[in-house]
Amino acid sequence: MEKLYGLIGEKLGHTYSPVIHHKIMKELNIDGHYGLFQVKMENLPHVVSGLKALGYAGVNVTIPYKTDIIKFLDYLSPEAKKIDAVNVVAIDKDGMAAGYNTDYYGFGMMLKNAAIKIKGENAAILGTGGASKAVSQYLRDNGIKNIVFITRDFATAKHKFPRDEVITYGQLDKLKGCSTIINTTPVGMYPGIQTMPIEEKYLMNFSQAVDLIYNPSETLFIKQAKERGLKYTNGLYMLIAQAVKSQEIWNETKISEAVTEDILSFLKREVL
Repeated sequence: MEKLYGLIGEKLGHTYSPVIHHKIMKELNIDGHYGLFQVKMENLPHVVSGLKALGYAGVNVTIPYKTDIIKFLDYLSPEAKKIDAVNVVAIDKDGMAAGYNTDYYGFGMMLKNAAIKIKGENAAILGTGGASKAVSQYLRDNGIKNIVFITRDFATAKHKFPRDEVITYGQLDKLKGCSTIINTTPVGMYPGIQTMPIEEKYLMNFSQAVDLIYNPSETLFIKQAKERGLKYTNGLYMLIAQAVKSQEIWNETKISEAVTEDILSFLKREVL
């Protein structure tokens, strides 16, 4: 019987997730289908019950629902509870929906793949949405010294991250001493590829740039970082690694890291 999976988000025209998941399922000999579900915020309360009714085994969750979907789930895994954001929902045979966070795992794999050093460093994170929660938790768990969040909504961000420094984009001139800048916002993502989350002049204050965006593969943010000699990475490896981890959860199996590398090569060769 075909297993049903998918991706839930507000705008999904940019995603490579179906290609990646179908490739993983082919590698594992899983008879499955992965679809896309563009959902309006007012319809989010009905999504999980609808997936249960339709017999879905699981879905990924992306912008802007990684936190909002939590209230509709039956329980959370320890890491999702700690991060307070979900990007994977698994529905078991009894119809119970559990939330997980594989962004945490995927982000770590991406840093390792790109040789981005974080232990003992200071990092600036652009954005305070669901992805920033997984990113900041990974940084804390792996030896980051300090985190500064840069936001358009100071009060909300300070409430979310009370123990961290929070500044607005208008205060970027005062930001000193951070080696790594991480973009967790959708600014610069297809189709808005001519935009950057910060002015390019600020990149000279950093030695490492990380963009969670993977479409386009070279955002304006990454292009400017590259031209200025920063060590850099886009979000493609993270996307693949978190997808592999999602399939591990849904199918209760362990998948070799070689599968991630194979899919990365495939995307670069056939899609990008």
